[in-house]
Amino acid sequence: MVAFDDNGKIDILGLLPDELEAKILKLGEKKFRAGQIFDWLHVKRVSSFDEMTNLSVQLRNLLNEKFCLKSLFVSKKLESHTDNTVKYLYELEDGNHVESVIMEYNYGNTICVSTQVGCKMGCRFCASTIAGFKRDLTSSEILGQIYASERDSGRKISGVVLMGIGEPMDNFDNVVNFLEVLSCPKGFNMSLRHVSVSTCGIVPRIYELAEKKLGITLSISLHASNNKSRSEIMPVNDRYDINELLAACRYYFKVTGRRISFEYALIDGHNDSMEDARELAELLGGFVCHVNIIPVNKIKERNYHSDRKSANRFRGYLEKLGINATVRRTLGADIDAACGQLRREYEI
Repeated sequence: MVAFDDNGKIDILGLLPDELEAKILKLGEKKFRAGQIFDWLHVKRVSSFDEMTNLSVQLRNLLNEKFCLKSLFVSKKLESHTDNTVKYLYELEDGNHVESVIMEYNYGNTICVSTQVGCKMGCRFCASTIAGFKRDLTSSEILGQIYASERDSGRKISGVVLMGIGEPMDNFDNVVNFLEVLSCPKGFNMSLRHVSVSTCGIVPRIYELAEKKLGITLSISLHASNNKSRSEIMPVNDRYDINELLAACRYYFKVTGRRISFEYALIDGHNDSMEDARELAELLGGFVCHVNIIPVNKIKERNYHSDRKSANRFRGYLEKLGINATVRRTLGADIDAACGQLRREYEI
């Protein structure tokens, strides 16, 4: 996918090998130079063309003239003293900010990345939407969060979650391009089975994603067991209701064979009753799925709350009804690691 910066330069980090090769051949260079450049970008992960030392000075100057290599700058870094979670606030080249979070598990390090500057979806319990939507991230800016975080932290990233600031399916083309570059065997070479993409439910894009058969885990931000309750906290439900959303999820499983994860942000007094659990179990009956219960994050603009005790009680309800459910492990609680909170405090 070819993208350009404000000066008309090609955004090189988002190019797939064949796209880069075509551009390099057009400049009159040999085909193998494209492979060298791709290796510098995605294996050695340099931050400037001048670091590509096996290229001639003339070629490096030409790359600087024709291409841009976008950089992310660490505006703020918070490190948890309890579980090694690291949260970054990155400044983009246009002065906007996004967040990324590295989470440590027994099997390796997973990074949660942002896909937009802000969010349009308006979910009432989410901090990401409060500071407002500015723009989509390019595929290179999504990828750049991984490379910059590895470079700064010294940790190897083995899993990626697209669950930071923004709605991935609202930035569909850039997200798909990011996944293609991330999984390229000549580059980072991450198996997309180690990638989870979260969506609040933009139904047409779920069908489109299914057809691509990328092998990712699809996570649906469901957060309610009926349309009335969901519309009260998630405006997207007024456009694509639960029945439409679940029909798309069934299609996704039919086409890909991949189990779907349903995210359920628990809000005391809103979606946490035994009746809510019964409705949810009925909705998900017949699905090969998993429910991830999340105690809602406290934000000062909203009076929503819950805790692990409430979440464990709700999990018990679901398990009695035959639904596979877990309570999400809380990471980085001492640094407010949930995405959106740091950007909101920085920009408001």
